[in-house]
Amino acid sequence: MLISRFAPSPTGRLHLGHAYSAVRAHDLARAAGGRFLLRFEDIDPGRVREGYYAGIEEDLRWLGLDWDETPLRQSQRMAIYGDALKRLKARDLVYPCFCTRKDIAAEIAASASAPHGPDGALYPGTCRRLAAGEREKRVADAPHAWRIDMARAAALAGPLFWEDGEAGRVEAQPQIHGDVVLARKDAPASYHLAVTIDDAAQGVTDVVRGSDLFAATHVHRLLQALLGLPAPLYHHHALIADETGRRLAKRDDARSLTALREAGVKAEAVLDALRRERPDIGGLGVR
Repeated sequence: MLISRFAPSPTGRLHLGHAYSAVRAHDLARAAGGRFLLRFEDIDPGRVREGYYAGIEEDLRWLGLDWDETPLRQSQRMAIYGDALKRLKARDLVYPCFCTRKDIAAEIAASASAPHGPDGALYPGTCRRLAAGEREKRVADAPHAWRIDMARAAALAGPLFWEDGEAGRVEAQPQIHGDVVLARKDAPASYHLAVTIDDAAQGVTDVVRGSDLFAATHVHRLLQALLGLPAPLYHHHALIADETGRRLAKRDDARSLTALREAGVKAEAVLDALRRERPDIGGLGVR
């Protein structure tokens, strides 16, 4: 059975970009007689607001989208993510990192040619080079994050691929991200770790999400292999943009479903615009 999901963060109300992804995931599941799930990715407590959970559900219902099962909240699954991290620790695939953002920026600035990945300059591997004794001495009381030893993990996993509904068969190249963070004190699980575990736990067969997350899939495919989890079929779609070509973000209040609703725009008009082969949000009359 095909199972898709929509996984927003409750840090704001939905805008048309979110709605586009939700509609695509919903329609994919319903057309196949499958199931559509709602998941709240709320592992960043500093940005989450309680009222946005209900607000997001209200936005989806206004569009006429329904979902199966009680929405999952990642904030209630920290112990599960912690267990997965322990498995990676036991295989010496992660290491504690004591560097502050300032430390990392300084080392990158001092480098003649710092390597870059999809998100900018890569972590230079400072703490990966620490002796085991030094790590053990500092990890007990010094603030730290946990980074994956990317070279070691990728070598252990070997060649990996994933299938994308738009791009076809893609070779995973997680090394382009360097030693990404999998957990830190203020967020016991990173997006990479939590989403990989939850997609498998919920039996998600098809992941529908924006092309801005295409590069992240390299990391997710590696984690799937390391943790013995299945790889879903991915569908990375183009992003909704405004008239200037700038991608929509939560700061675009005029493009929020709440603003559209308050302006008298009908849900049917929004759905019609988003279900076109090339969505026409300009025709909704809100600037």
